[in-house]
Amino acid sequence: MSDVSTAVVPAPREEPAKDVQALADERDLSGAGNRSAAERHKARAFIRWVDRLSFEDPGARSALRRGRGKDLDAVPFMHRFVAGWLTEEQLRDPDVERAYYTMASLIASQRREQYAAAKGIADGDGAAPPVGGRHGRSLGVAFADAVAKGDAGLRESSAQTRLNLLARQSVDGLHRHLPGAVRQLRDRQVEVDWAQLLVDLSCWRRHAGAVKRRWLQDYYRARLASEYKAALEADQELAALQAAGDEQSDTPATES
Repeated sequence: MSDVSTAVVPAPREEPAKDVQALADERDLSGAGNRSAAERHKARAFIRWVDRLSFEDPGARSALRRGRGKDLDAVPFMHRFVAGWLTEEQLRDPDVERAYYTMASLIASQRREQYAAAKGIADGDGAAPPVGGRHGRSLGVAFADAVAKGDAGLRESSAQTRLNLLARQSVDGLHRHLPGAVRQLRDRQVEVDWAQLLVDLSCWRRHAGAVKRRWLQDYYRARLASEYKAALEADQELAALQAAGDEQSDTPATES
């Protein structure tokens, strides 16, 4: 028996619910930002749809998972789920086409309880909403989050090694190494901004320098912010202990 569901796949053209970032994108849909904003908007809609499909349909989930790490000509079972999302223009760009298939397989490969749909996250991106700016959370932020988890996360050296390895890759190399990197993050319950990763992967050949620079800068900025927060919390805890000790010493002893 085939493991691909026979249910009719809904047409992926429904306008997704608008969030803060989507409204920001709409303001960017005129002028020079038109193309990139539209790509981010569509990427979020695609990620949201794949996440829910993988959560709700075991056959689709199995089919998409089977495509992980495979060439496009080796995944005929994925076409019925992904092809409808690609325009003629995107089909003429092998990097964009491949990125959509790769993201679908990586999302489906999560444990079922890790899907955004399982957590009731309306946005479905699998990560917190983007923090301002024109970009979402990069892989650099995700690896910084993994280090910030301490013993439950990654060692600083491991995160830096993995991130620098990814940054040195060609398009083919990035597709080859991403599954392991993503699994490393998700095994430690670190959220990945799938939509932003889809956009970054789509343009890696043309803009690898800018993307890898953003990943590395985001990593070190997030680590600095995390270390500052930890130091501040430690100072506050120490001050509270000292205040408690001073208060106790000022309390007059009662005579027995």
